[in-house]
Amino acid sequence: MNIIIKHIEIIERIDQLIRLQATGTPEDFAFRLGISKTKLYRTIGVMKKLNAPIEYNIHLESFVYVESVAFTFGFYRED
Repeated sequence: MNIIIKHIEIIERIDQLIRLQATGTPEDFAFRLGISKTKLYRTIGVMKKLNAPIEYNIHLESFVYVESVAFTFGFYRED
């Protein structure tokens, strides 16, 4: 169970840094997250399978969303 939560936490952190356009290069991004570059690309691949429109912008040196999207995971109280 902890592995699933850890993966979700990494996806949430990736999402946050992409929104800020502050990922840096793939090497810098992986280092910042404390994961390998291979794991970074695997996780981004999973996010893409979940319809995240992620691309790398070489001019910004950052991963970006090419469309406006939102990511949420968890249970929320309905009012």
